[in-house]
Amino acid sequence: MGLPAHQFVFTADDYLAWEADQKDRHEFLDGEVFAMAGAEDRHVTVAGNCYMSLRQHLSGSPCRTYMSDMRLHVAAVNSYFYPDVLVTCSARDQVSARVKTEPKLIIEVLSPSTAGYDRGLKFNAYRHLASLEEYVLIDIDTRNTDVYRKGADGLWVLHPFERDATVTLASVALHITPEQLFADVVEPEVAPASSLAPVLSVRP
Repeated sequence: MGLPAHQFVFTADDYLAWEADQKDRHEFLDGEVFAMAGAEDRHVTVAGNCYMSLRQHLSGSPCRTYMSDMRLHVAAVNSYFYPDVLVTCSARDQVSARVKTEPKLIIEVLSPSTAGYDRGLKFNAYRHLASLEEYVLIDIDTRNTDVYRKGADGLWVLHPFERDATVTLASVALHITPEQLFADVVEPEVAPASSLAPVLSVRP
């Protein structure tokens, strides 16, 4: 990731007020703001496939599935994110129209420019969510999927799935085949451009 373009105090309240007037979405990580540029076709398609599989599977249950326009608040680390896909079964989340706080499952679709952020800073933040049971990272280049699952002891264990394997999401009792996960994905002719860069920071 590059360096923030500006250095000045930017609180969570500042971020929420500022982003309400922005055309594009931004994530807020304890004072640092990251611009989330539009994703490439494969990214959007895979995220949509995950959403559809989860939405159909959870129909009629108390759980709800959301895509990347839904904001997630991680209060423990003073941060706001827009996961590619999240599932929450929380009654509190159902009555909160614009922000969710108790996800059971989070899915991020990786790109070369965001993989380090999703595996590092984001996962560190997400682990502070007591409700979270699984964190899923889908690599659209290798088509491998990493499922991080929280055990009864509170420790996170990696369950890797190769490109030809059916992915198990134990948190919602769903199995997704590669054909479902990568349906309609068209490989690009050229590598996509960088899609994430920090733009602001609270660090003086």
